[in-house]
Amino acid sequence: MPRVVLLGSSPGPDAAPAQSTPPAALTLPALPGCPTVIGKLHGQLASLDSAPVTIARTGDAPAYRGFPGSLVETSDLAGDLRAVADAVEHATENLLILPANSLIHDELIYQITKSKRGALALIAKEPHEEDENGDTIVPDVPIDEAEPEIGDRTWEDLPVRARASKSRVISVGSAYHAVTRPNAVLLGPLHLHHKHAPTLAEAARELADMAHLLGPEDDLVQLLVLGLVRRGVSVGIRGRRDLFFRRLVSQEQADESAAEMSMINEDRARLNNAVKGADGFFTTYFVSTYSRFIARWAARRGLTPNQVTLISIALGVAAAACFATGARAGMVAGGVLIYFAFVFDCVDGQVARYARKFGVLGAWLDATFDRFKEYVVFAGLAVGAAVSGVGDVWTLALIALSLQSGKHLLDFSFGAANRRKPPSPLPSVSLTISADTELRAALEQRKIARSGGIRGLLKMWSKAGKYRAVYWARKMIVFPIGERFAAIAIVSALFDARVTFLTLIIWGGIAATYTLTGRLMRSLA
Repeated sequence: MPRVVLLGSSPGPDAAPAQSTPPAALTLPALPGCPTVIGKLHGQLASLDSAPVTIARTGDAPAYRGFPGSLVETSDLAGDLRAVADAVEHATENLLILPANSLIHDELIYQITKSKRGALALIAKEPHEEDENGDTIVPDVPIDEAEPEIGDRTWEDLPVRARASKSRVISVGSAYHAVTRPNAVLLGPLHLHHKHAPTLAEAARELADMAHLLGPEDDLVQLLVLGLVRRGVSVGIRGRRDLFFRRLVSQEQADESAAEMSMINEDRARLNNAVKGADGFFTTYFVSTYSRFIARWAARRGLTPNQVTLISIALGVAAAACFATGARAGMVAGGVLIYFAFVFDCVDGQVARYARKFGVLGAWLDATFDRFKEYVVFAGLAVGAAVSGVGDVWTLALIALSLQSGKHLLDFSFGAANRRKPPSPLPSVSLTISADTELRAALEQRKIARSGGIRGLLKMWSKAGKYRAVYWARKMIVFPIGERFAAIAIVSALFDARVTFLTLIIWGGIAATYTLTGRLMRSLA
């Protein structure tokens, strides 16, 4: 579970409209029980951290008293930064840092805290400027020639002083730090792996010493991300997508935001997010379109992921028994049953993600019995071939089994080895340097160094994935489990076991060759 740090002084009182009630103490009458913003947030975070650290200015501190956890009172921005450093420096758990005036969906908190990135920030990109025809206005000066700036534009009441690419934060600014063509704001939530906690603490203390150079509009979260980026930490990004987040600064805004939030179907978003985003073609279009609704039905009736896994196993064994009859009706029935065995194989994971029920046993059952179902079906097909007089296909079955086992071993071993490989470091630049020119130049040199040879070929192949045909071809060529079960179901129902095994061997051989080539290239890059 993460360690939670709430920032009661972000944005600071000098940046927010003058008011007697701190933003976190605003009420939400549109929500059940009419909670305060901070009260609702504490309720949401209780399952993550029962004793969060709250950092607030002395004048606002009474609004945070009476809630679980500790309260650290500060007097200015430098004190805020030092308090954050003290709170995170010795963290042994991952960190969730967010403003105390946040109105946010539970599902968005969950998704942010479950991120596998070392650092992740919630952002909103500034909309592109458009002309009278609705076309995007392209800047006259290319970004490579643009000069760093101290942005004075705002978006969602926050200064637009961050530059974000498609996957991470490139540069962050302040009243002192200039950014080349800023295009985004850092909304608030920041999730950080505990290995980066000392880096964040060190950067926060250095920024505290520079507080006289910073402005009243500088946001605390923005400054923390600035420190991380300048120290070479890769800060990934994500948007709100189909969920809600807003920092509240007035009662009028609180009323409007609570009403807007209630209009969003959080359960539908949670259900959609229970489906893996990188599944194969067959799974995406012929299973996940409806399996999520089975998952929700199962979860609401108390079925556990392990129970759904057992249903999938039973269907797989039943399919093998049908195949073993060797009769045409048995082959068709086996094809139907193996398809639904795969459907429930998808459902068990979706139930786990929707109901948030994860366990070591479930992960082991899912990984192990996927292979079991596949191999017992191979045996059923081979027995059925002998019974029906097709001939001895045990040799083909063993080749198909060996080929698939070798590919699984290759995937697991490469994944384990790749996790031990240290990531390529990002350049770092001193916080005392105002413009981000040096940082961008170092990033460009890194890009050039990584664009040659094998790494360049891999990058080109990755970029080709923006075309839908190439994307799905790459998904299908590796012969994922959905395509394998679909091939078994369709070919077995239409033809016989011999043709089924030949299909598995040919497609599996192509997949193994493609996978092995890719693994070798990535290992050498």
